[in-house]
Amino acid sequence: NKGVAYCPHCDGPLFKGKRVAVIGGGNSGVEAAIDLAGLVSHVTLIEFDGQLRADAVLQAKLRSLPNATVIVSAQSTEVHGDGAKVTGLAYKDRTTGEQKTIELEGIFVQIGLVPNTEWLKGAIELSPRGEIEIDARGQTSVPGIFAAGDATTVPYKQIVIAMGEGAKAALSAFDHLIRSEPVEVKQAA
Repeated sequence: NKGVAYCPHCDGPLFKGKRVAVIGGGNSGVEAAIDLAGLVSHVTLIEFDGQLRADAVLQAKLRSLPNATVIVSAQSTEVHGDGAKVTGLAYKDRTTGEQKTIELEGIFVQIGLVPNTEWLKGAIELSPRGEIEIDARGQTSVPGIFAAGDATTVPYKQIVIAMGEGAKAALSAFDHLIRSEPVEVKQAA
């Protein structure tokens, strides 16, 4: 709660009327900047690459907003703070090598994450991105194994979604267990 956030939907309202930056120029970053523009006084989107990677329609929407700025070829280098909260973001202009600073109160990181599922390779089906493939009930490719959260193929990854998906997977696992044939347990002599 000091100014660096990962969910514009969860934490965006905390920055109402303030200046923020979004780091990441893919669909997630541009969507976050568009959403935040409706709440904050100004949003600056920072992209490492020389161009945004988001869908053209999203880029057009972002560029049409009067309180949004897009900076490309920028390498975020440092978050500035006063010990209690964020006060700015430093970045290197990758075309000129110049160091620049933006004064702001919040930073939203939207650069994409790699799920921690390497240990599951070969055990259950994973998407090309390494996410656990699940159905609408949280069932994986192996009967009786359920998954939930940001490591799965569920869209809109954030804690509130993961909590709901976890409850759904737990209920599905319970349903699976009560419908399964009991396993006979042998007592040791």
